[in-house]
Amino acid sequence: MQEIYENQFTDYQEQIKTTLHSFTKMKRFYKKEVMQAMEYSILSPGKRIRPILALEFCKMCGGDYKNYYDIACCIELIHCFSLIHDDLPCMDNDDYRRGMPSCHKKFGEAEALLAGDALNTLPFEIISNACKAGKISAETAVDLIGELSNAAGINGMIGGQAFDIYSVKMKHFNAQNLNLLQELKTCRLLEASCVMGCILADADYETTQYARVFGKRLGYAFQIVDDILDVEGSFESLGKPIGSDQEKGKITYVTMIGIEQAKDVARHQTLEALNILEKFDNNELLTDLTMDLLNRKK
Repeated sequence: MQEIYENQFTDYQEQIKTTLHSFTKMKRFYKKEVMQAMEYSILSPGKRIRPILALEFCKMCGGDYKNYYDIACCIELIHCFSLIHDDLPCMDNDDYRRGMPSCHKKFGEAEALLAGDALNTLPFEIISNACKAGKISAETAVDLIGELSNAAGINGMIGGQAFDIYSVKMKHFNAQNLNLLQELKTCRLLEASCVMGCILADADYETTQYARVFGKRLGYAFQIVDDILDVEGSFESLGKPIGSDQEKGKITYVTMIGIEQAKDVARHQTLEALNILEKFDNNELLTDLTMDLLNRKK
């Protein structure tokens, strides 16, 4: 990433971290351990791609993005909830996340489960409070809640996670099934990040749909690169064990079409995403970010 955009990206990350921390500062005795588990997860090292997408699309569409860090962070809270639950023994049973012990390894399964539940509900409190405070209109709040809940719920990410569990039992799992799984599990939340930025900027329907398609293309590329790194990466760079997908018998883009073709598809999806970005002014940061995500090593 060029230095000027790297600095902007870092500024975003720092403000997002400050905002995330503000959500867990008040730890009364009866909820202290759960809030510590929440804080541990949301403040662990991460790229913060989803809130940055929301803020950048709001900015590109002419919105007052600096006023919406709390709402942009709602997407990160949902993402972190999914990671906590994904690591639980009843799911993927992973001991490490981002180079640190998984939440349940650090705090115990009950606290991790409750921390994930709390992070899943907190975003809707934040959005409704923003409406009550007059920061956003009731219509905007409804649109944001509708987009986020649909992307995170049974018709989105959670549906994708359920399909992921079911997929290892399927006898005839094909490319169409894999695309649907990843569209739900990975793409939908990235789509919602872009769309929520447009909603905050009161962008028109056509613009919002371009943002949605960009999020989907970026999501496919992101997931394919994840699959590749699970084979070619290392614990030191990824912060989690490699080869876990193959060990659990999961079908990925690498196992489906091979690593070289998977790289080709990731490049194609990235180019499609970049073509859509050209429809937006001041798209330089997201253009650099999109290429960085394709070439990342972690």
